Amino acid sequence: MRSFFSALRFLTLFPVPSSWCGDKDNLRKSLFSFPLIGLVIGGIVAGIGFGLGHVLPALPASVFVVVALVAASRGLHLDGLADTADGFFSSRSRERILEIMRDSRTGAMGVVAIATVLLLKVSLLAAAGGPLEWGLVLLMPLAGRCALLVVTAFFPYARPEGGLATVFRGGRGRLALLALWACVVLFAAGWLIESRKGLAAAGASIAVALLFGVYSWRKVGGYTGDTLGATCEIVELVPALVYATWA
Repeated sequence: MRSFFSALRFLTLFPVPSSWCGDKDNLRKSLFSFPLIGLVIGGIVAGIGFGLGHVLPALPASVFVVVALVAASRGLHLDGLADTADGFFSSRSRERILEIMRDSRTGAMGVVAIATVLLLKVSLLAAAGGPLEWGLVLLMPLAGRCALLVVTAFFPYARPEGGLATVFRGGRGRLALLALWACVVLFAAGWLIESRKGLAAAGASIAVALLFGVYSWRKVGGYTGDTLGATCEIVELVPALVYATWA
């Protein structure tokens, strides 16, 4: 349970006491709980959205749902998205890109990336039926957290000097099993929620995670904490895109 609470404290705004979380080793083991945290976030936000969907039109209700998704993670992944956009679109060398991504200040490309992703989430969710599509709202954060395990399993860590995400590094065999676990949870949830459409959303989410992992590898040699945040935000879009296209 310490690993679960460690993941809950790291990935969400829930006020989990530090005494429940253990040490850095528990944080490393918490990767197993990432899909479960996605389900927790998705379940809570889906419940909020389902209620709002009965009293508000699809568009404003979708705005509230996206705000709730951002709040649930304290904007942690949006910060990574902004830093990644500032670095990747700077047209600099690999070393300079990594330096830019360490800068806590957000540049123009970071602002554009955040605005684009949030607008796409709102518009796609509304187009897919709004928060009354509770299964979609549940799948979005689940897909994003599962994508983190897939990327860490298939790609190397990019910073030679280390960083926050190094705590999650481990043996390739262990990471591959965790990625398999994430895929099983995501595909099972997709099938149980919406059969073929849910499977399509799960498959597309994994594909996009791998594609962005390849892009990050070509840009900086692998993943960083910032690119993992960007991966989570981008992959959260994918189930909504599949649902909107299917509709």
